[in-house]
Amino acid sequence: MSPQKRATIIASVVATILTIVKFAIGVASGSVAVLASAIDSLLDTVISVFNFFAIKKSEEKVTDRFQYGKGKVQAIAAVIEGTIITLSGFYIIYEAIKKAINGTETTMLSPAIMVMIFSIAVTFLLVEYLMGVAKKTNNIVIKSDALHYKTDLISNGVILLSLVLVYLTDWDIIDAIFGFGIGIYIIYSAYEIIEEGIFILMDHALDPEIVREIEKKIDEHPLVTSHHWLKTRTDGSHNFVEFHLVLEPEMTLLEAHRISDVIEERIAKLDDTRRWIITPHYDPYDDEDINDATRDGIPLGEA
Repeated sequence: MSPQKRATIIASVVATILTIVKFAIGVASGSVAVLASAIDSLLDTVISVFNFFAIKKSEEKVTDRFQYGKGKVQAIAAVIEGTIITLSGFYIIYEAIKKAINGTETTMLSPAIMVMIFSIAVTFLLVEYLMGVAKKTNNIVIKSDALHYKTDLISNGVILLSLVLVYLTDWDIIDAIFGFGIGIYIIYSAYEIIEEGIFILMDHALDPEIVREIEKKIDEHPLVTSHHWLKTRTDGSHNFVEFHLVLEPEMTLLEAHRISDVIEERIAKLDDTRRWIITPHYDPYDDEDINDATRDGIPLGEA
């Protein structure tokens, strides 16, 4: 089993345990903040299970129908996850406003406080584990999961603070105010997850720093005259790179391949957490203007 799939299973189990405990105390105490945390944990469970199947699907071998693999399933999962997080944020805001209007009393504060302390400790350990897996694999789904649980860690801390304040002051409105703030924060944190997933689906280029390093690896080879039309993208698991390599016209095809093999090997070392699919094109001269004209739909005679 891959580290990514193992991470989603562990996250699902932890989220399920937290959901059961929080729901029991949230319903019994009437705390909208604890109930909001329980709903968030329930969504965590659903999302982590969904992420497991998304990663499993993305790791399937290339087929004749899916010749570039199914890596973008992870980006779809990230968009769905971010959307669900956003909706949960709106629901928490709704519950907070309703409690502020109705003035519902918060009870069983001591058990609620103990549950949130337990939740913070468990979530902290889970975040550390997921961040470690995300760092090793650079997997967008695990990164999204780690960000989500990191958000939970912060919101759990805020909820604990609100419960302590209610315990000390008997002002139930504090629970509603903090619940409203947590809802806003959850919506804000989901934006980054959705954005990254959409960018991958739209084939955005790799980070400018990585692109500069790729260009450097190409240009530093002594037998390369120049390069042009460098294009990059990622599906979350693979980095795709295409470029035109300008070499001496008299060079043999065998020598050209040897040069590109060296360049490809150097590029792949820039990020060993992802697979690289590198496609060079060999040119005997710099035909960048012709390529640009062809791409833009300009007849060759007018280029």
